[in-house]
Amino acid sequence: GMVQQEPAAAPGLAAAGEAAAATAEVRLSRRRWAVVLLFSSYSLCNAFQWIQYSSINNVFVRFYGVSAFAIDWLSMSYMLTYIPLLFPVAWLLDKRGLRLIALAGSALNALGAWVKLGSLKPHLFPITVLGQVICSLAQVFILGMPSRIASVWFGSREVSTACSIAVFGNQLGIAVGFLVPPVLVPNVEDVEKLAYHISIMFFMAAGVATALFILVVIVFKEKPPHPPSRAQALIQSRPTEEYSYVQSILRLLRNANFLLLMVTYGLNTGCFYALSTLLNRMVIHHYPGEEVNAGRIGLTIVLSGMAGALISGIWLDRTKTYKQTTLVVYIMSLVGMIAYTFTLSLGHLWVVFVTAGMLGFFMTGYLPLGFEFAAELTYPESEGTSSGLLNVAAQIFGIAFTIGQGQIMDRFGTKAGNLFLCSFLFLGTVITAFIKADLRRQQANLDNEQTVIRSGERPEGPRSSSALTGCS
Repeated sequence: GMVQQEPAAAPGLAAAGEAAAATAEVRLSRRRWAVVLLFSSYSLCNAFQWIQYSSINNVFVRFYGVSAFAIDWLSMSYMLTYIPLLFPVAWLLDKRGLRLIALAGSALNALGAWVKLGSLKPHLFPITVLGQVICSLAQVFILGMPSRIASVWFGSREVSTACSIAVFGNQLGIAVGFLVPPVLVPNVEDVEKLAYHISIMFFMAAGVATALFILVVIVFKEKPPHPPSRAQALIQSRPTEEYSYVQSILRLLRNANFLLLMVTYGLNTGCFYALSTLLNRMVIHHYPGEEVNAGRIGLTIVLSGMAGALISGIWLDRTKTYKQTTLVVYIMSLVGMIAYTFTLSLGHLWVVFVTAGMLGFFMTGYLPLGFEFAAELTYPESEGTSSGLLNVAAQIFGIAFTIGQGQIMDRFGTKAGNLFLCSFLFLGTVITAFIKADLRRQQANLDNEQTVIRSGERPEGPRSSSALTGCS
């Protein structure tokens, strides 16, 4: 499967590449943890800026004097800008590498945060839109990175855990975005006091984003001195003239299993985007004056999802059961969404917290599963490209679901809007069952270990286990 997926190359070049991969020294770098944690941190800051408006939707509606739909578009701008810019940014990732993408993402994130500080008057809504659009550009340089960082920097026994940590930061940012704005920006009547509270939130985001950009300049490197796995050694040994970005995309779009995963990932993540954007409106509708608890419910969804993501990553590294795990998590996401739908209107906030936590554990925990399953199904294609296509599907469905659910909620109520999402999660569950577990990256690691054993060298396993203690 691995050989069939690579572009046609001269037999001598291919053989030379395989020989180089078999003899390459595989070691893990100490810096790998600093790289993934730094990425996770500026991803956190960017995700916070995505949700900071929606988590106090009613407050910003009153401050700027615009409609709730206009505030929803501040979140949907993240989804809209991603779609046309994915391919140029993925091309840059493949041609110029991780460091340039990390610098661009963290720099745009800081710039957008500073622009928002110029929008602290009710008539300056266009300025806050501009700042949010700049932050949405930063997101294009962030969302497709987790699986690429994991593959380039981490060994085969920890790659899924590393991907989960990278996604973890984005989810933590959403959690902070639900928790902090309702606390920093109380729903006061005085516009001047409101502007003061908003300025505190904007200044904090700008300061953190700037500090993280400086750290990226200092700490973030392109790749480790040695490949961390046999699969990565094989990719690095491939002559650059073999690789064609356009051909890579065409191969991905001819991969039936990957196309099915694209649709199912888009449906699940699109539901999460719609739920996050509209959560404040849902909770305030049933529990007036509970802005802070609306934020806490969002926090519960994301924190439980982070736990789900981390457990999923560790589970995948131990079992490699990508298809089975993905299907079980999808089914439980549907069950959680149904439970949340029918308990939201019961009048008991504690029940909503419980069902929202269950929903988040599986729905948000699914995100790194999708990235890693895609990396397995599409090896040796670039993880940045496969992750980017998954995210394009998520953004398209996210915009459609947010607009659709918002309109349904306005006309028929929150229960009808949530049932709208349940129907698509059911569809995604059915489609997931038809994805075949064609684990090409795992097969590449096994093939290369067998090659090393036949050539009389030590296999990757012992080297990786010793490297896990911290050798660089």
